Amino acid sequence: MLPGQDSDSANASDNSRRNFLATSAGVAAGMLPALATAQDQPASPANTRPKCLFFDVNETLLDLEAMKESVAQALNGRADLLPLWFTTMLQHSLVATVGDHYDDFGVIGAATLQMVARNHGIELSEEAAREAIAPIRSLPPHPDVKPALTQLKQAGYRMVTLTNSSQAGVDAQMKNAGLNDLFESRLSIEELQMFKPHTHVYKWAARKMKVQPEDCMLIAAHGWDIAGALWAGWRGAFVSRPGAQLYPLARSPEIIEPDLQRVAAQLIQLGTDCCP
Repeated sequence: MLPGQDSDSANASDNSRRNFLATSAGVAAGMLPALATAQDQPASPANTRPKCLFFDVNETLLDLEAMKESVAQALNGRADLLPLWFTTMLQHSLVATVGDHYDDFGVIGAATLQMVARNHGIELSEEAAREAIAPIRSLPPHPDVKPALTQLKQAGYRMVTLTNSSQAGVDAQMKNAGLNDLFESRLSIEELQMFKPHTHVYKWAARKMKVQPEDCMLIAAHGWDIAGALWAGWRGAFVSRPGAQLYPLARSPEIIEPDLQRVAAQLIQLGTDCCP
């Protein structure tokens, strides 16, 4: 709210901004012009089964430890800089989305790794930065992942990955992790060329799978991803892996568990009226 502006005026201004975004940027991009109401859409009741489960990939399913080691080596052993690099990479993916520009997430990752290195007096070439993040395509799944996914598949759930990585990247990741057969589809934002957590990403993914937003559930270990899905009218399950936090200004998802097997146990208890 601006100084001297009452709450009614502030709300009207905010609604005008949302309407402008929906009717100009959204329509121009061929998206659904529902930005103004997406955050207010009621999700399906928490005691019903979602019709489709969408899984974030990096850190939610796959263990980033191997890549963290190679990135720390590229930063002269400065493992303490890893959180800064992750944050900088996410920040600039959102800068690209807001600026109506697209680069592969891996390209952004290498570029932002160079930025962090330079800010700390570390020389890092573009080639060395790319090599440092190359292990991302062959990461192993967390120990809880395959048993949980197998149980969910046996319970009749439709399961899809939804990632900011490129299509070639996620295809390689799922193949190398031995998880391909557990997913109906592997969705990459590369087709849309907008990064999560933009609302349009979740709407696009729901349309791709022919499911209404309120029947979708995102399962992720990133609070910003869960927040984006909830604001888009989806349901959410947060995997609170070490260091992961929910965004306090978004509502809480219906499931919060420390590992994927506990998430799966709750979903399987929801009944047998799964999607066709």
